[in-house]
Amino acid sequence: MERITISLDEALAREFDALIGQRGYRNRSEAVRDLLREWLESARQEAGTGHCVANLSYVYDHHARDLAERLTELQHAHHDLTVATMHAHLDHDNCLESVILRGPTASVRAFADALTAERGVRHGQINIISVEVENSAHAHGYRPRGPLKHPHLRPRA
Repeated sequence: MERITISLDEALAREFDALIGQRGYRNRSEAVRDLLREWLESARQEAGTGHCVANLSYVYDHHARDLAERLTELQHAHHDLTVATMHAHLDHDNCLESVILRGPTASVRAFADALTAERGVRHGQINIISVEVENSAHAHGYRPRGPLKHPHLRPRA
């Protein structure tokens, strides 16, 4: 681990200490590491390159004409990006869906934009996490037709 030193004026240090205490950090170093990760991830997101995993959550009007079918068709059309979907009924009119996605960051973002742009979808939010694709595909377990090989996705630090 590399050690760095920073200087802060007293007011900024007091405010930072209060915030890290509220968020449950044990020390300044842990908080600074998380801030740096967040800043670096933000820069990767702006670049829009590489691969990611993501969670797209949105609320939609259950009664909007053919909307549920359009959303399902859109997910099927992008089955290479869509890993899983969870659906919850909020009330008589509104549903919440959360879709787990993985793939090229630009494709995931374009899919999320297309889905949340559908008429009747509200409150769409995506959380994207950059990953490194380990190309050394290997197998786990046994299948009747042979082992299933797959790459691993490692979150970027």
